[in-house]
Amino acid sequence: QVQLVESGGGLVQAGGSLRLSCAASGRTFSSYAMGWFRQAPGKEREFVGTIMWSGGRTSYADSVKGRFTISRDSAKNTVYLLMNSLKPEDTGVYYCAARQYGGGYNHWGQGTQVTVSS
Repeated sequence: QVQLVESGGGLVQAGGSLRLSCAASGRTFSSYAMGWFRQAPGKEREFVGTIMWSGGRTSYADSVKGRFTISRDSAKNTVYLLMNSLKPEDTGVYYCAARQYGGGYNHWGQGTQVTVSS
């Protein structure tokens, strides 16, 4: 059973930084891609970025490119989302998700709240 547990959310001023963590357990993730998504109040959940567990290739939504960085620590089975230059529009619940290569995201964490004040 795959389990994903996010942590690291909080309140930060605009221009500040936060690092979110996603601790993954339940299987070997070498054939998985890990994604970060977010959902702002009243809006649809949106893609933030993803990392291939094997090889570490990343891709990002245009809205966060150059400000957010995804990385993983295979020894700790943990994926990170480093968020710099935060803006109020980055506010939302951030979710970690996992999918096998070629499949859809079918494992989700419970989410962690990020609030950016202006």
